[in-house]
Amino acid sequence: MARTRAIDFEEKQRAILTSAAAVFAEQGMDKASMSQVAQQANVSKALLYHYYPSKDALIFGIIHSHLADLDAAVEAADDEAAEPKARLRKLIWAVLDNYRGADDQHKVQLNGTSALNDVQKSEIRAIEKRIVGRFSAVLRDINPQLDSKKRPLLMPVTMSLFGMLNWVYLWFRDGGAITREDYADVATTLILEGIKAVK
Repeated sequence: MARTRAIDFEEKQRAILTSAAAVFAEQGMDKASMSQVAQQANVSKALLYHYYPSKDALIFGIIHSHLADLDAAVEAADDEAAEPKARLRKLIWAVLDNYRGADDQHKVQLNGTSALNDVQKSEIRAIEKRIVGRFSAVLRDINPQLDSKKRPLLMPVTMSLFGMLNWVYLWFRDGGAITREDYADVATTLILEGIKAVK
């Protein structure tokens, strides 16, 4: 008879992923051990292996859940009826707000993807493609010339925006003189003003 799933399965799973992300972010993917993760999560190794049979499975779980949360936040914030500039600002804010408290998960995403197998990488890329696609669509609406076949700049501009957002964890600190909302305005302005001059 199949074992039934505990009522708090997803809650425990999420707690393990959070603990594992902290260990991986501090120790690195190679040095971190399942024993360290179990200790950080305050669970037995047997329980940890019940949820995640390997370190690679943990890394995939961290990256997948982090990106799935981001994808859902961006989708919820995307108002196709909004004026394109306001729509872009909402999308940028959704990313920055979703990154709040997720520095460890973000570090694992940036540094741990190489540990994944091809199927896992494909699944991660599909989520990333959806997220990036929403931003590209808005930037295309703001400046259609970016999508020129002769000089295709839409993807470079889109990825430049993600370059700003994805590395914010290295320098930004909540409680400082600049808030996340302030930086959302700064990033939006930099892109909106910058793409006027891109040719």
